[in-house]
Amino acid sequence: MNERFAHLSQRLFNRPLAILPGKAELAMAVLADRLGIAHLFRADGSVVEIHASAAGFEEEGGAGWREGYDIIGGVAVIEVEGMLVQRLGTLRPYCGMTGYDGLRTNLLSAVADPAVKAVAFIISSPGGEVAACFDLADTIFAARGEKPIWAICAEEAYSAAYAIASACDHITVPRTGGVGSIGVISMVVDFSQALAEGGIAVHFIHHGKRKAEVGRAEMQGVKPDLLARLQVEIDAVGELFIETVARNRGVSPKAIRALEAACLPALTGEAVKAGLADAVLAPDAAFAALLTTLG
Repeated sequence: MNERFAHLSQRLFNRPLAILPGKAELAMAVLADRLGIAHLFRADGSVVEIHASAAGFEEEGGAGWREGYDIIGGVAVIEVEGMLVQRLGTLRPYCGMTGYDGLRTNLLSAVADPAVKAVAFIISSPGGEVAACFDLADTIFAARGEKPIWAICAEEAYSAAYAIASACDHITVPRTGGVGSIGVISMVVDFSQALAEGGIAVHFIHHGKRKAEVGRAEMQGVKPDLLARLQVEIDAVGELFIETVARNRGVSPKAIRALEAACLPALTGEAVKAGLADAVLAPDAAFAALLTTLG
């Protein structure tokens, strides 16, 4: 497995994700052959078609490393594209991923930069890792009032990407785009049957009853009690997500919870009606609108 896919696999499995389920399935399908995964199952027991789903994903991204952000008309333009990960080590999207570390550095630099009058996050992302997502959202929210901060959706801002967008002063979405998916998902990989069929038994020697329980589940089979405990964790993170968006957008947690993690399209007016976006505008029109506010 090359470095890119090792990096991605470490961030996909056995941890909470704020990402569209379809994109999570897609990423898993790409990794399936490399990791020896024979089948992918949804919560309802249905099977994900691995090879059909993987088509076209592997070549996504790869724009390469670049420094910082561009300043256009006094606006710092910060790109948010592809899967969002905790640490990527670059300041721009790379290989179909964007790092929260780079976004934080760019935001703080832009706020402190005297040449910058406003900040625009240009977002096209299905979401990504939970780790560091809400800390970044809190940082953006705390920076409100220092300079205008806009989230301009180039197409979609779902799940973790919407957590970032919600922390901004103003959100725009194009008519063919959407926002939302305010929910959390996790995937536990079970290699036990494949190992058993291969005549391989893995024995864990550990101290502490719950030490390495997810690792044991991967190799020895997933037990219902583990899934129940993971559900508690996912529910807690999901509530954090709801409370964060409610605070950021000035909407009641009850209203956000009632959306049930739905993706809201802009074209039908649902995104604005639910309070998840402020205006339906093409990205260039949204950027022009931001410029007009600067005088």
